[in-house]
Amino acid sequence: MKTVLIITGLAAACACLLGGLVLWREPRVTANRLFAAGLLLLALESGFTGMSTTVFTGEQVAGWERMRLSVMALLPGVWLWFALVYSRGNHQEFVARWRWGLVAGFALPLLVVLAAPAALLQGVQRSPDTGQWQVSLGWAGKSLHIFLLLGAVLVLVNLERTFRAAVGTMRWRIKLVVLGLGILLVVRVFTSSQALVYGAVNLALESVNAGALLVAVALIAFSLRRTGRFAIDVYPSHALLHRSLTAVVAGLYLIVVGALAEWSTLIGGDAAFPVKAFFLLVALVGLTLLLLSDRVQEYTRRFVSRHLRRPRYDYRQVWQAFTKKTAACPTTPDFCEAVARWASETFNVLSVTLWLVDESKRRLTFGASTALTDADAAVLVQTNADLSPVIAALGQKALPVNVDQAREPWVEPLRQFCPGYFEKGGHRVAVPLTSGGELLGLMTLGDRVSGVPYSIEDFELLKNVGDQAGGGLLNLQLARRLLEVREMEAFQTMSAFFVHDLKNTAATLSLMLQNLPRHFDNPEYQRDVLRSLAKCVGHINDLVTQLGRLRRGLELQRQAAPLHAVVAAALTDLELTARAQLVKDLQPVPPALLDAEQIKRVVTNLVLNAFDAVPPGGEVRVATAARTGWAVLTVADNGRGMTPEFMRKSLFRPFQTTKQQGMGIGLFHSKMIVEAHGGKIEVDSEVGRGTTFRVLLPSAAA
Repeated sequence: MKTVLIITGLAAACACLLGGLVLWREPRVTANRLFAAGLLLLALESGFTGMSTTVFTGEQVAGWERMRLSVMALLPGVWLWFALVYSRGNHQEFVARWRWGLVAGFALPLLVVLAAPAALLQGVQRSPDTGQWQVSLGWAGKSLHIFLLLGAVLVLVNLERTFRAAVGTMRWRIKLVVLGLGILLVVRVFTSSQALVYGAVNLALESVNAGALLVAVALIAFSLRRTGRFAIDVYPSHALLHRSLTAVVAGLYLIVVGALAEWSTLIGGDAAFPVKAFFLLVALVGLTLLLLSDRVQEYTRRFVSRHLRRPRYDYRQVWQAFTKKTAACPTTPDFCEAVARWASETFNVLSVTLWLVDESKRRLTFGASTALTDADAAVLVQTNADLSPVIAALGQKALPVNVDQAREPWVEPLRQFCPGYFEKGGHRVAVPLTSGGELLGLMTLGDRVSGVPYSIEDFELLKNVGDQAGGGLLNLQLARRLLEVREMEAFQTMSAFFVHDLKNTAATLSLMLQNLPRHFDNPEYQRDVLRSLAKCVGHINDLVTQLGRLRRGLELQRQAAPLHAVVAAALTDLELTARAQLVKDLQPVPPALLDAEQIKRVVTNLVLNAFDAVPPGGEVRVATAARTGWAVLTVADNGRGMTPEFMRKSLFRPFQTTKQQGMGIGLFHSKMIVEAHGGKIEVDSEVGRGTTFRVLLPSAAA
């Protein structure tokens, strides 16, 4: 028992020390806070286990065990939260998707502890054979072990997902942390499954948890000393977890243990059953580590290539994988990241970095890396201002360059862009990314698993990869230039309309300035000038506002509001400047979820267009009504109308209008607003008889 007390006490102290160290180094990082909280809970649990070995009565043992179970109730939620945020640059997305799982991970165990504290234990007795205390679990205690078992599996699944998403040096940096936590959680799966099989807690067996905690703390501390970082940012996908190796292994283990326990019961019991179950777990964990090991995968590939007399690479699969990873990349950074990850996985290289040649052909800019951070890359770029000799020399190379063996003077600066982190990582290689005889970028590879030398076959494949990646970079550059040309054309089109309206406004101001000396003392003329100036300034402001709306996205602030009230508020200002007879028929309609300010803009656009379309003495009718599931706004006029051809080809398109002084932006913007609300616009028009616009917005009850 003294040994158990020493192990548990040492584990508790080391866990508190490591948690405090991680929290002290980066106290504002969420993962570090959760890690420190999880280690504190494990330290308390280990301490309570040790204290239960120092007492002499079953009642005292039960008291410490209840405290241990109460602390254990917090473990699933804290560690699941940690697994969702650890080393994930996009952890907010995962936390949002798992929010109900997190709530359940905290709420269900705590509810059991608070609602049924008496049902945690059934009794405590000393074993007549070993003299050790045996704590029988009640239904609440068994429930806590079930929650812990499920939580441990989910934590392992998420840690595995993060580990798989990391590549190269990033995977190396988090490997020991994931391994340490994996050992700790695997042991918890074993001890909890034993507690559920036997319906009791063996305090001597619980000390195994403290030993696992010591091992985990040691591995994580060594990882911090080796890498200097506790976490990095990787971006796992939201792929379904049915592909997780952890879930398969955990499910297989629990099924086999359950079957063995049932068989052991039928034949009269087996005293060695816990030992057999433990060795089964160790075997499955060992198999899992082998399947995930980069080194084992490398040895397997070499064995198959050497003894089965086949090429090292299945080129059909290689190029299928390359095409699949890069085809859907819309931007150059995405493309570079995909190529770096693919190269790291294909060639079993930990450090892969892509550099791009800038337009001056003198500098390299950072593309993507599995080893370098943005800050590290920025330092390299700043300290190498002129790389024109390197870029010119690489442009003439037909094959990749072995940076460590090359002796040309221009290679020396290149070595700085090929950092290596392992002494036994093998030679570093630089691969030119070319297309059409032009050097577009550079890919560096270093820290190959086991330091395997590059073969002629590797260099040939790398050359083809460089040509293919260069072609991809060139396509993205051309696509970007084409987009810039189209944006310039759109800008020129907008400028033409803008300049036209400004020219008309400038002509009006020029006439006023010409007449001003002759009528300066005329009060009537002064009032007319002020009104005209205000009108010109308002027109310019409206013009700029309309152009700004075309490029800005919509940000809706929806609230339930009656459409007829919003329309009435918009018409209040329009009635003061009405250029035609305005007829209102605003029938009450059920509330709709809408942004009142945006809908007012729609009303303003439609009514002003109607005013412009009607002749003197014309009529504009504005009405609201309810239709099944819709709130309907109708704006009708008896003006000149639109031709079927214009409605089919030009209506709702920017810069298309039937008005002599219009810009064709109002209806385009109105359609954007209505569709953003989930609504639609219907139009009826006939030349010489008028136009009717109907805006349909979903009602709040729809």
